Amino acid sequence: MNNLTGLRSFSSCSALFTKNWRVARGLPVNRNAEGILTDGPDYTFLDGRPTPLLHKQKLRMQRQRQLAEQIVTLSSELQFAKDRYQKIQKEEQEKRQEILNNRLKPKGMMLQKKNLS
Repeated sequence: MNNLTGLRSFSSCSALFTKNWRVARGLPVNRNAEGILTDGPDYTFLDGRPTPLLHKQKLRMQRQRQLAEQIVTLSSELQFAKDRYQKIQKEEQEKRQEILNNRLKPKGMMLQKKNLS
């Protein structure tokens, strides 16, 4: 008889594909880790007071604040680099113009021929 009746094959290929698909689209790996049911408040006050923030909401707000600070920092660094590059280009252009202005000038007959033309 066959001994294959007790063997089962387990494959994690489909689970890995699903994980990669979710990560590629910016979704959480575990679909139950985030969402309205897990991130929403567990209760509401009847008089309309706001409920305190949940732990994940606080973490998300901190992360968003850190990202905003990083964006401001990087954009200011980028602006500094652009300004510096333009300044260097302008100085190079001025240096070239100064070299052209300090060239030897024609003298004697060459100068007279140039003035007559």
